[in-house]
Amino acid sequence: MRLAHAVLVLADISGYTSFITNRETSLLHAEQIITALLEAMIDRTEHPLTLNKLEGDAAFFWAESGDDRNAAMRDALMQVQALFAAFDQKLAQVGAERANCTCEACANIAGLRIKAFVHCGEVAVKQVRQFEELAGEDVILVHRLMKNHLAEREYVLLSEVAAAACALPEGAGRAHAEEFEGLGELRLTVLPRDALARIAG
Repeated sequence: MRLAHAVLVLADISGYTSFITNRETSLLHAEQIITALLEAMIDRTEHPLTLNKLEGDAAFFWAESGDDRNAAMRDALMQVQALFAAFDQKLAQVGAERANCTCEACANIAGLRIKAFVHCGEVAVKQVRQFEELAGEDVILVHRLMKNHLAEREYVLLSEVAAAACALPEGAGRAHAEEFEGLGELRLTVLPRDALARIAG
C-alpha cells in the first residue's frame, strides 16, 4: 500500500434510472447502449488519467498529480472535455444504428447525458489480487458529490480544492454550497460543459 496525491474524476451517465425498464428486450438494449457509451469514454482516456473501475453507469478515473497539482488538474479537465465529446459522438452513432428499434431504451437514447465530478487529494493505493483499489476520505468525497441536489442533467462539478487548483477564469462557473452526510457543507463550483474549453485550453 502507498499514499499518492491524485486527481479523481467520476463520469456518470444521467438519465440511467429512467432509461432502464423491466421489459427484457428493453433492458438488454439499455445495457448494450450504456456499455457502448462507457467504452467510448474509456477509449478516449489518455495517460495519465486511467480507469480505476466501472460503477454501474459511472466510470471512476484517476491520475497521480505529483507536485504540480495545477498541471494535473488542467490535464484532467482537458480529458473530461474529451469524455463529453466521445459520449456525444457515440450517442449519435448508437442512436442512428438503433433508429428502427421501437423498444423504450432505443426510443429514449437521446435523453442520456453525462455529469462529471472532479476532486483532488490524497488517496491510499492498494493492490487486492489483480485489482488496484483507491481508498481514503477524498475518494469518499468525490463519490458523495454524485448525491447532490442540482437540477441540471449535464455539468461538471468541482470540489473547492479542484476549483482552486485549476484557477478558474472569471465567470467560468457558478458557486454552489451543499450539505453532504458525514462531510458537512461543501463549497463547490458548477461548470457548464462549454466552459471546459476555456479552462482546459
